[in-house]
Amino acid sequence: MKTIEVVAAIIQNGDKILATQRGYGELKDGWEFPGGKMEPGESREEALVREIKEELQTDIQVEQYLTTVEYDYPQFHLKMHCFICKIIGDRITLIEHKAAKWLTRETLESVEWLPADVAVVRALAAML
Repeated sequence: MKTIEVVAAIIQNGDKILATQRGYGELKDGWEFPGGKMEPGESREEALVREIKEELQTDIQVEQYLTTVEYDYPQFHLKMHCFICKIIGDRITLIEHKAAKWLTRETLESVEWLPADVAVVRALAAML
């Protein structure tokens, strides 16, 4: 089984956390923390800033590492490095996602998270 290594941004704006809904692929409609694959030679933080600029047309500041989650999907093994980030600016534009929601600690579990992201939600809830 191939391994896909990615980075994910837990984007904060005040007391809210951004959740995005996938608009494509076999995991379409699932909710996730945005991010993507690292390019050769990129650090995890550099990849995250680039991916969020590409996917959401906004800038972020990477604040701190939260967790790394590993999960076996039927077609691949996912290794996802997750970072707490702050949004810079006040606007996001969905390029690859079909929806986005700002969630509070109380509403974090109100969306249908993708399986790998469930562990991130738990780690995040423990931190908040």
